[in-house]
Amino acid sequence: MTESTIEQPIPRGALIAVGLLLATLVAGVAAVRISGIDMREPDAGTVVSRTLRFEDRADGGISVIDATSGREVATVNGEQGFMRGALRALARERKLRGLGSEQPFELLGREDGRLTLRDTATGQRIDLESFGPTNAAVFVRLMTAQAPGTASDTTHTTR
Repeated sequence: MTESTIEQPIPRGALIAVGLLLATLVAGVAAVRISGIDMREPDAGTVVSRTLRFEDRADGGISVIDATSGREVATVNGEQGFMRGALRALARERKLRGLGSEQPFELLGREDGRLTLRDTATGQRIDLESFGPTNAAVFVRLMTAQAPGTASDTTHTTR
């Protein structure tokens, strides 16, 4: 005895319904993208900012330079994967646009405690709190870092 297999086709109406649902979804996403509507939550006000430049050092480290004073305020040695990754992403965008590393980055402290790194050359930004408090803390330290032998505050408070 042999068993016969009976195939039951998917009803045509169900296939049409799924197709219409997918087409509606794609059209809706396209409409939002084309309209330019910003779906992000508005940023809280900036309470403190600092302009910084980052330069590669011969020993593999990174020099962090206060762009206002021109003084080195920190040296980053070792892996520092998150900082290097964030800076690499912003530098890649500069390279695609044919821009150099002369323009500083802006580190913004927000009223709600969030921290943003913004590239003044391209307008690109990284919301640092999205990567967790440990990763964001790497940049929090740079907000108040002072050049060796100085006691002046180079951060800018806005209200």
